Amino acid sequence: MVRGLALTQTMWTADEIARLCYEHYRTRLPKQGKPEPNREWTLLAAVVKIQPAADQAHGGNNRPAQVTKEVVSMGTGTKCIGQSKMRKSGDILNDSHAEVIARRSFQRYLLHQLHLAALKEDSIFVPGTERGLWKLRPDLLFVFFSSHTPCGDASIIPMLEFEDQPCFPVRRDWANNPSGKASGDLEAPEDTKKWENLGSPVTKKMRLEPGIPDGVAHHPSFGHEESCLIPPSISSSHLTAQELATLTGMAPSGAKVVDVYRTGAKCVPGEAGDSGKPGAAYHQVGLLRVKPGRGDRTCSLSCSDKLARWNVLGCQGALLMHLLEEPIYLSAVVIGRCPYSQEAMQRALTGRCQNVSALPKGFGVQEVKIQQSGLLFDQSRCAVQAKRADGPSRLVPCGAAISWSAVPEQPLDVTANGFPQGATKKAVRCLQARSRISKVELFRSFQKLLSSISEDKWPDSLRMRKLETYHEYKEAASAYQEAWSVLRKQAFGSWIRNPPDYHQFK
Repeated sequence: MVRGLALTQTMWTADEIARLCYEHYRTRLPKQGKPEPNREWTLLAAVVKIQPAADQAHGGNNRPAQVTKEVVSMGTGTKCIGQSKMRKSGDILNDSHAEVIARRSFQRYLLHQLHLAALKEDSIFVPGTERGLWKLRPDLLFVFFSSHTPCGDASIIPMLEFEDQPCFPVRRDWANNPSGKASGDLEAPEDTKKWENLGSPVTKKMRLEPGIPDGVAHHPSFGHEESCLIPPSISSSHLTAQELATLTGMAPSGAKVVDVYRTGAKCVPGEAGDSGKPGAAYHQVGLLRVKPGRGDRTCSLSCSDKLARWNVLGCQGALLMHLLEEPIYLSAVVIGRCPYSQEAMQRALTGRCQNVSALPKGFGVQEVKIQQSGLLFDQSRCAVQAKRADGPSRLVPCGAAISWSAVPEQPLDVTANGFPQGATKKAVRCLQARSRISKVELFRSFQKLLSSISEDKWPDSLRMRKLETYHEYKEAASAYQEAWSVLRKQAFGSWIRNPPDYHQFK
């Protein structure tokens, strides 16, 4: 059972979460790192802390739940680096998709809150039952927001013949209707004229862009530059029952399912692979996928895969698990206005792991609540395309990524190509040329936290032996590593792991 699931029904709405995140982006993030107006777009993700208002924290009244909602981390970004650019020094961001930036920024926030707890100051953590361990205050929840469907498995959704409202949720009974007739509408145009009618931000059509091969197009609201949903060329033929059975979801009334939105994320080596057949059978669903690079394959798993992993192992990672009694789980995931399938989201984030068992104490597959907001991110591809009408230049993804954490010192971090924006090749090895959410900097912050705690108050996992490298500290988090091993064996056996020599830095 997900933490606080019963409370989430009355504490917030998807639109409230989206509105809060959009306002935070607009008012708290600087111009630096944001898309160039009318030319660039980006994606947004965030973690929102939710807690009961002070006078309701202990219950005792029958009034509707009043809560405080606070953005504690935020990320933007659409890119990741290729395998050849990875570094063994831990000082580069391999994956700068918004969801990953938001999660790493969240880890920075958690480190700060643990530091406050160690100093006996006001914190989201309270002492656990064992020496040196902390646990989250019981009245707190965390909600994850993304302006767009996560790349990978969650983005493989049915494409329909008529889609005047491409952001309309795809409902469940589509897969049970082989004739392709049902109720509602998600756009799947059959000719280029439909693609060129931009309309309003809500009723977007698709548009072919210059320089894109024939038969391949990008939907204006579709996110990740290198793993966006790609509407294929459309065949008007009806799908077979077998093809329909490869997907779950639903079609609106009177619309015919003609294909699927395709994700640019490629199946990892060792997985069955996509069939490449025309129509809905093009993709295999439920598989692990990597984000594609431009000519240089990446080792970064899709955001769908990473969210599924966090839903079992928590968002805190291995390092912080040394100091925590329980993992830090997300209670809900909210998606902004975009092409969306509730069934695909549930399959990708929870369904693939639902039979995982024998996890160590404290770990479990969470019944995370998944909702969609009707509010569009105004710097999404869809919104920017609508504003610029038929501009002469091609719309491109913003090359920068922004990290923001609710910490008092240097909360902002703007990067490009995995390093602080503006860093020269000569300066790359300097301390100033490290993102504050890179592996090595988060490790340094973790070590700084440990140095502020007397060793006799350290947890057993850190007192039992001398640890030096990042790899040694991660491997010493035994419960986390056991949970990760169980998850790989039972659900994610083909997960790409970086070789140990990429984690030997100190």
